[in-house]
Amino acid sequence: MLAGLTLTVVAVAGCASEGENDTPQEAAGPAANLAGEGVTLMYEGESRLQNMRQLTAGGENAEAYWAFDGSQLIYQAKKPGTECDQIFVLDPHTAETHMVSTGEGRTTCSYFYPSGDEILYSSTHHHDASCPPNPDMSMGYVWPIYKTYDVFVANVDGSNLRQLTTEDGYDAEATFSPQGDRVVFTSDRNGDLDLYSMNPDGSEVVQLTDRLGYDGGAFYSPDGSKIIWRAHYPEEGSAEAEDYLRLLDQGLLRPGELEVFVMDADGSNIHQVTDVGGANFGPFWHPDGDKILWSSNHHDPAGRDFEIYMINLDGTGLERVTHSEGFDGFPVFSPDGRYLVFGSNRNNGGTSDTNVFIAEWAN
Repeated sequence: MLAGLTLTVVAVAGCASEGENDTPQEAAGPAANLAGEGVTLMYEGESRLQNMRQLTAGGENAEAYWAFDGSQLIYQAKKPGTECDQIFVLDPHTAETHMVSTGEGRTTCSYFYPSGDEILYSSTHHHDASCPPNPDMSMGYVWPIYKTYDVFVANVDGSNLRQLTTEDGYDAEATFSPQGDRVVFTSDRNGDLDLYSMNPDGSEVVQLTDRLGYDGGAFYSPDGSKIIWRAHYPEEGSAEAEDYLRLLDQGLLRPGELEVFVMDADGSNIHQVTDVGGANFGPFWHPDGDKILWSSNHHDPAGRDFEIYMINLDGTGLERVTHSEGFDGFPVFSPDGRYLVFGSNRNNGGTSDTNVFIAEWAN
């Protein structure tokens, strides 16, 4: 999850792979395609992806996560005519979508409860119904770390909204263990951006990381035994560390350098997975539990082109998955491993729109 990210990179035309729009009528699974017939969605080199379809159209739509039964998706979006991101649920078969957050404040980082009848997301609406201000980019490219974010739970239709976190400061980026017993999230309640876990009702909060720097965007492995996340750790006492703490005090984060880490679910056995440089974020588990997919700009000296990559947990076997100029990120496998859903600038007509796409995964 990437709280506060604005995706503005524009995609350009490329070479389509054969068969991208061939959807067998007898095939079970997602069938909607808002791109329309005959529109090129795939690019040369994207051999891991087949039968790609577009599930949203217009605005900034990203971070789509599956229900644990694979029946629907939950995502955040800033739709045309709205000021702030809100949370939506989407049917991948029909592309029908509806808002499930309050429509007030700014929201981020939504996820389903394993039961499927409740959802998690973070919101600022309880502090102020209006949108919080965008960050001051005179300090360079920074993300906002809104101190008014708290984690909420609601019924899957958005009703019966309840607040799970009440500590002062940033509480967001919450995701569920597939076992249904714990939620991992990011908080600055102790003066740094660390990972914590809690029970589904918000009780028994445990701090999992304590190294100076940003820890965020965490996800449990398919069996719930491990956690993958993005992080950057400036050397304590360095000018970089002072800059990090100064910005954090202002509710800002400089995300130019991030790598992917993995640990056991209790916070032990931490080790680094990627060491490629640049900004690496949005890691998600391959269904086999031995590999991850994530988004990176390490291949682009300008840092503007983000592509999806795959790597083994030991850092070997690096493989590029997408080849679309612009942004490709937030890769998420369906529970059965058949589909990959992700956000992309492709097919946006030269605008800054980001949309949700889905493709069959080719092993």
